Amino acid sequence: MDYKDELNRVLASSRQARKEAEELLVMNGESIDLSEWITAKEYADKFELGSTNVVTNWIRRGVIPPENVKVVKRLNGLRLIKAVLNHELSKS
Repeated sequence: MDYKDELNRVLASSRQARKEAEELLVMNGESIDLSEWITAKEYADKFELGSTNVVTNWIRRGVIPPENVKVVKRLNGLRLIKAVLNHELSKS
């Protein structure tokens, strides 16, 4: 399998997971604009951080502020991060 096929498979899986998350949130009366909130993997990719470990460490250390992190317990504790890069981080 070449990288394009793998990328398409991962993107399709991500779209399906996002759709399921949106449906579950709506069913439970929550409304989250998923254009503003992304997964740790998407955050790492968007801001070229290399891995989700960086994102997880930033959340734990408060580099990504708590108000920019949502935990969706009904989705096995899925963490969504507001799709913005902290101004101080963009300098490093």
